[in-house]
Amino acid sequence: MTNSKIRAWIGVGANLGEPRNQVLEAIDCLDRIDQMAVEARSSMYRTAPIGAQDQPDFINTVVRVGTTLDPLSVLCCLLQIEGQFGRVRDGSCNGPRRLDLDLLLYANEILNSRELTLPHPRMQHRLFVLQPLMEIEGNFEIPGAGSIAACISACQGQQVTKLIDKDGQDITGAG
Repeated sequence: MTNSKIRAWIGVGANLGEPRNQVLEAIDCLDRIDQMAVEARSSMYRTAPIGAQDQPDFINTVVRVGTTLDPLSVLCCLLQIEGQFGRVRDGSCNGPRRLDLDLLLYANEILNSRELTLPHPRMQHRLFVLQPLMEIEGNFEIPGAGSIAACISACQGQQVTKLIDKDGQDITGAG
């Protein structure tokens, strides 16, 4: 555990069950972790799946937390929360899931271990991460990847649709 509060960013997504509710419940779970507090949350976005297309669209958001936990302890907390929602990490990539929590960034730390890679190794290629991240933080540098704006412009062809703003208001008119 570190002595001072560190900012970390977590991607939250789901496409099975009731994705909107599960994303909100997961954020509440994050906020209840000792030594962690949710500081900011982006709007929710609907995103077409990457990879296997025969699955429902995802609901995604990004949260910024302040934490005194080290990166591996944060990861452990994320995996525990996923497990509470019925997620089993079986090695499959880009498949449907009730909840997906990804540690995207931990301050400006660069880490490449067997358990964890920081920044998240695919975040600079995923508009559903970059758009919400830019919404809450503006344009900043992702260590080793460049600015968020440059990464966003490299995500040609990807689309995300804002569904619910960060204050919880549904902006689609769908209720």
